[in-house]
Amino acid sequence: MCGIVGYVGDKNIESILLVGLERLSYRGYDSSGIAIITNGELSYWKKTGKIRELEKMLQTLTIKGTLGIGHTRWATHGEPNELNAHPQMSQNKKIAVVHNGIIENYLHLKEELKERGFFFASETDTEVIAHLIESNLTSGTLEEAVEVSIQRLTGAFAIAVIGESDPEKIVVARKGSPLIIGVGKKEYMVSSDVNSILPITKEIIHLEDGELAILTKKSLQIKKIHGPFITKKPQHIRWDAITQEKNGYDTFMLKEIFEQPTVARHILSKIIQPDLSLSFKHINLSKSHLKTVNRFIIQACGTSWHAGLITKYLMEKYARILTEVDISSEFRYRHSISQGNDIVLAMSQSGETADTLACLREAKSKFLKVLSLVNVKGSSIDRESDGVLYSYAGPEIGVASTKNFIAQLINLYLFTLYMAQIRGTLSKEEVDASIQEIKKIPDYIDRMLAQKETLKRIADKYYKSQEFLFIGRGVNYPSALEGALKLKEISYIHATGYPAGELKHGPISLVDASLPVVCIAPKTATYEKMLSNIQEVRSRKGKTIVIATEGDAEIAQQADEIVYIPKISEDLTPILVAIPLQLLAYFIAQNLQCDVDQPRNLAKSVTVE
Repeated sequence: MCGIVGYVGDKNIESILLVGLERLSYRGYDSSGIAIITNGELSYWKKTGKIRELEKMLQTLTIKGTLGIGHTRWATHGEPNELNAHPQMSQNKKIAVVHNGIIENYLHLKEELKERGFFFASETDTEVIAHLIESNLTSGTLEEAVEVSIQRLTGAFAIAVIGESDPEKIVVARKGSPLIIGVGKKEYMVSSDVNSILPITKEIIHLEDGELAILTKKSLQIKKIHGPFITKKPQHIRWDAITQEKNGYDTFMLKEIFEQPTVARHILSKIIQPDLSLSFKHINLSKSHLKTVNRFIIQACGTSWHAGLITKYLMEKYARILTEVDISSEFRYRHSISQGNDIVLAMSQSGETADTLACLREAKSKFLKVLSLVNVKGSSIDRESDGVLYSYAGPEIGVASTKNFIAQLINLYLFTLYMAQIRGTLSKEEVDASIQEIKKIPDYIDRMLAQKETLKRIADKYYKSQEFLFIGRGVNYPSALEGALKLKEISYIHATGYPAGELKHGPISLVDASLPVVCIAPKTATYEKMLSNIQEVRSRKGKTIVIATEGDAEIAQQADEIVYIPKISEDLTPILVAIPLQLLAYFIAQNLQCDVDQPRNLAKSVTVE
């Protein structure tokens, strides 16, 4: 969601901050701003809209300085405008604060500060922090005032603060929202996301909850809030900044869709050994513990939740383990019942999803083991889990998840086989045969991507439709949910996914000659049932866009449009089905001139509840 950058060093401060903000823009935002200290004087600039609007404002100015902070805001408290944009300023305009998160008790603090004579220019909760720091900066250092002030805050926050009283310092603190420090040579950078740090350094330190840091050009100090100073060793990040460029593609989303065969090959090479054994090096749970697990509780959000639903089918079928799937924002508020040896499987691309992280902590407070599937090494969920599966998708910039979804499905399929082998529910011969089947996936994805023009033609025909229906059965019911989500996310067209057997229980009333229905119908155990459902749609003049298995001539007679996937095991079809669903959504959104990389109102990583 919102993005923080900060820099202290000898480089061009304006350029560093703007580039850093641009590299955070994929997270979603509605305004941006920077604050810089030059010769002891604090100046700030804010603008609504894209970062280029802020750049235009700064083009006519000569900005010098060695220290500054910046922010991309995704509105929570207060509408998107320049008053509510960050940085937020103290009343005397000598302190600037950028903030991610939500201060839950800000109204109480605001009333208290008003009674003490403070005036509020914005509707944000962040302005409360700036005024609190000013009120506590009567003596002592900036970091002391910050430390005292944040003790009053209830909720989640990551903040970066600069002030004229200590013009060579950036003070940062974290509780609940991610914050990372980049360690360079006589320079430091702070950010809510490693992406903006990579052009400066690959040496990073993750701040933990309840930690505060003081950055100057010459030093970095980290301490527990109201506690001792501590030493933390930087970690080296292997990602290269160039991997975030579009490499000739029009958008990051299209680039990432076409990276999926490479991602699939990389995952298979990491996990499948030459003897066809499966290696998960970071699970950190003994085979005896995994062998006796009673239940997996999967909790995730959005696309990760859909991957979790597919995993339920697989885990119960192959490993014979009871598997429940919860949306994280619901799981954390229900009174779950432990059945003994349960394992919570937390899934998050960023490893910073607020609801999923809260569920992880709730599970651990009840002494449940947590195994997580994350894409970002060193993220909060990675660090706080008992064991980890890495999705190995690489940096994903487009807000609508594509390659990480495929990466999750491949990882979870292989993990299911691993569990089945440990528990003896599949023989080695059966596992080996399944591994040989999944090794076909990268080439099959290539073949799906080769149908790009077919999907574009279908999109050209249906992009003006006001709504879509997606239907599937069995393991491809979650595929219908994912297809509908992709279309909604990037084209703003209302779309709904349903299990096809539910058509007669309500949704069929929507079907008429103007409704496109995307029918996911590869050759599976429910194929005949899907044929009947498609005929129900056709009899009501609905337009059928069918995804089917190569060589299926029978179903072609029921399709207005048809896209074929290669013949493969039923339980691997969701991986191949995802490709045409992604491309269909992409081309429809392109036809509607939507920003597919940064859809309105959406953020890549949802770091607040």
